[in-house]
Amino acid sequence: QLPLAESGGHLVQPGGALRLSCEIFGWNLDDYVIGWFRQVPGKEREGVSCITSGLVITDYAVSVKGRFTGSRDNARHTVYLQMNNLTPDDTGLHSCAAGETVYGSSWCPLAGGGYNYWGQGTQVTVSS
Repeated sequence: QLPLAESGGHLVQPGGALRLSCEIFGWNLDDYVIGWFRQVPGKEREGVSCITSGLVITDYAVSVKGRFTGSRDNARHTVYLQMNNLTPDDTGLHSCAAGETVYGSSWCPLAGGGYNYWGQGTQVTVSS
């Protein structure tokens, strides 16, 4: 089991910003592509962003492009998701997931089926 721990979720007003962190303990982050997903009760899980190892390619859902930025710090075993200009539609349980990959691969899926390991999630609530 690959332990992933998310943090950074909070209640924030529309237009605000948050930075989510996903820490992976004891594993080489180079071996994984990391995805962020959000879940709202009654709705399907949505892929928000992904970030590859090596070339550090990122991809984003259309709904968050231009507002969210993914990054990774392999030395700290941590992946970040900077979320700016938040809207109520960004509300949800945000989880990170790790998918086994080859270092330098451009594979960066926004579909959950591509991931092997999941964290418990951190709640983001955007409301005035």
